[in-house]
Amino acid sequence: MWWRAMPLLCSFVALASGVIIDRIAIIVGNAIIKDSDINRDVKATEFLNGRPLDLSNASRKQAADRLINQTLIRREIRIGDYPIATLQQADIELNRLESQRFKTQEGFEQALRRYGLTELELRTQFQWQLTVLGFIDARFKPAVLVSDQEITNYYREHEAALHQEYSGKASLDDLRDDIRSTITGEKVNTLFFSWLSDQRKQTKIQFVERDLA
Repeated sequence: MWWRAMPLLCSFVALASGVIIDRIAIIVGNAIIKDSDINRDVKATEFLNGRPLDLSNASRKQAADRLINQTLIRREIRIGDYPIATLQQADIELNRLESQRFKTQEGFEQALRRYGLTELELRTQFQWQLTVLGFIDARFKPAVLVSDQEITNYYREHEAALHQEYSGKASLDDLRDDIRSTITGEKVNTLFFSWLSDQRKQTKIQFVERDLA
């Protein structure tokens, strides 16, 4: 959800048991990142990576950095009217995770509770990840060209590793499409991170929670 930056540094969520203060942690342009957003990102990231939950300041700083990037990407997606992944697509990834890492639905739900996550939050995280991948592909891949000479050079430099990775493919012609895909991915990543760096330089970022800077 997007909010206008307001003079107040706290937003309030009313619950039956009282009022919880959800502090604004960072202001990115005219959007805000709340304290709860950072904690939720830490939990989801640690859960997906299979690491113990770590809500230390160092971990929260990493999450804050990710969320700044995500805020800039969300803005570009909105402005460029890029497609949003569906919850059905997210469900496919969620079901794959559940089947690969957990023997039962109960085990999956217990793990979610240990991390303080809901299934909907994890589903939304997958939806966002798929949306970002789609955005990067649509926004930067059309600008990438890979020459035959680049493919030949890559083959010569990585021949042994390529033969090991792609068993049964020995010649340059056999591996041409795979190499083209690899080089394309590297170039797309370079363009994306260059764009992201420029966006951060051009956007006013205010750390209300100074420990996150």
